[in-house]
Amino acid sequence: MAAARTLLPVGGATAVVVPRRLRSGEASSTSLRGPVSDGARLVRRMQLRPAPLLGSSTCALPSLRGRRPIRTQAASSSSSDSTGEAKPVGFAERYPALVTGFFFFMWYFLNVIFNILNKKIFDYFPYPYFVSVSHLSVGVLYCLVGWSFGLPKRAPINSTVLKLLFPVAVCHAIGHVTSTVSFAAVAVSFAHTIKALEPFFNAAASQFILGQQVPLTLWLSLAPVVIGVSMASLTELSFNWTGFVNAMISNISFTLRSVYSKKAMTDMDSTNLYAYISIIALLVCIPPAIIIEGPQLVQHGFKVAIAKVGLAKLVSNLLVVGLFYHLYNQVATNTLERVTPLTHAVGNVLKRVFVIGFSIIAFGNKITTQTGIGTCIAIAGVALYSYIKAKIEEEKTQMKSA
Repeated sequence: MAAARTLLPVGGATAVVVPRRLRSGEASSTSLRGPVSDGARLVRRMQLRPAPLLGSSTCALPSLRGRRPIRTQAASSSSSDSTGEAKPVGFAERYPALVTGFFFFMWYFLNVIFNILNKKIFDYFPYPYFVSVSHLSVGVLYCLVGWSFGLPKRAPINSTVLKLLFPVAVCHAIGHVTSTVSFAAVAVSFAHTIKALEPFFNAAASQFILGQQVPLTLWLSLAPVVIGVSMASLTELSFNWTGFVNAMISNISFTLRSVYSKKAMTDMDSTNLYAYISIIALLVCIPPAIIIEGPQLVQHGFKVAIAKVGLAKLVSNLLVVGLFYHLYNQVATNTLERVTPLTHAVGNVLKRVFVIGFSIIAFGNKITTQTGIGTCIAIAGVALYSYIKAKIEEEKTQMKSA
């Protein structure tokens, strides 16, 4: 069994380093049991080796030790399973660029819809702590249903893995709640502008917590980000300290999540890993939601919301928004597994541009000229930082493989 590390974006722009299990050959090995025959002895001498990866899928091709594989016309347009029988090549193998483009589209689409619908809920239900709990609850329900049908099969967990995942989940919970509070307090476009500072905190954590030397070029690329966010904040019409401070706490929390995730190495696949993190994060978010917003919700919060939109719409909106929240995180993971870190970094910056642009159009937010210029400078700085960092990581990978 081999394992490979995968970058997992969870609930934010930061990529979390987690391992991904490669299961090539598991199904084949289970089929070789039974009475031993001459044919079986020959098959047992076959060495399974993983084929080149396309995205996140894996397959195993048998090859006879010491024999040259015979290529046929059918083999040129099809792949072989563990029994040696030819099977047609799927759409993903034939058109990988189209499939990757579709994942990018769904990533952007789900993220934009989530931000717009989530913001609209606060117009009649201004309780971000409870809304955050509903996001995670729907995601956990989605994972439990998937596990019940074996999609995917639930990975076992023990106390050792749980101790590793707990700090990651706590940081994920704090980051998600504070992001939601920020989105409720200020315009979505401004909240995402503040969250553009997240790379600055990542660089600081790498330098001063992990002890990793950050190149001067990376620090210089962050200067436009800081300047741009400062310019946008000074003249933003929706500015308030609640939104600003919570967005900054969210940046710090997601940065610490990245730090802890580097210490939480496990061979669990990304889907199961995100499911367990969501469950732990939900348990962490419930107590503060009850303490901070519980009394208000019981007294008049639910009554006012139901009077405005009705019980059915309130429940359905919370379910839909929670589903979009979970799906866009999951699709972001699948997208990352199909592209290089550089491509994903650039795509993540473009995603933020899409969210800011569509939120301004959807809500008709008025922004000053200085806010617009500052936002553009900040996004340009994030793009430059992402490009430089991804190039540095690629160079490190090439040096290790050389």
